[in-house]
Amino acid sequence: PSKKLPEEMLHGILEGALDKITEAGAVLAGGHTIEDEEPKFGLSVTGIVHPERYWSNAGAQPGDLIILTKRIGSGVLFNANLKGWVSDGALTTCLDTISALNRSSAELASAFTIHAATDVTGFGLAGHATEMANGSDVTIELHASQIPQFPEALDMYKKGMTTGVNAENRAMIERSTRFAGSISIYEQELFIDPQT
Repeated sequence: PSKKLPEEMLHGILEGALDKITEAGAVLAGGHTIEDEEPKFGLSVTGIVHPERYWSNAGAQPGDLIILTKRIGSGVLFNANLKGWVSDGALTTCLDTISALNRSSAELASAFTIHAATDVTGFGLAGHATEMANGSDVTIELHASQIPQFPEALDMYKKGMTTGVNAENRAMIERSTRFAGSISIYEQELFIDPQT
């Protein structure tokens, strides 16, 4: 819909992306346009990594701790925001968090022995934890009370909001993931919520 969107909006999107690319020390090397009914924007990262400074999502070991660098629940918040259900404060907290680079977390983590790492994105926390567990041949145990979540995210699930991929994410993990009986269906939905 690039021809339908205000030019200042398109400039704002590109300027914001370029700011983050520059902050990351990277270079914008090209691009292309996708014509669709909904606006979409994404970046693809290409680079070279030193083989001794690479963290795979396989290799987790018994006794490892899981450290989350960001809260979960952005997927449902964005959908709920389209209906005007999310407060300005909750949306601002979410946007400020997801727009922050992971550089400081990576730099801090590099001082420790890391056996495995992953990003929590479209498969949600439970999906990416399942992927890591399967790739490492371990069992991962998460404690719901210790999972940081965005304000209002759980409430959005309680109000009946969801995302377009929650059902798909649940189907992906159902054979290898077990939720404790004390975990509500709403918390389960939050743990499979796709992250941005």
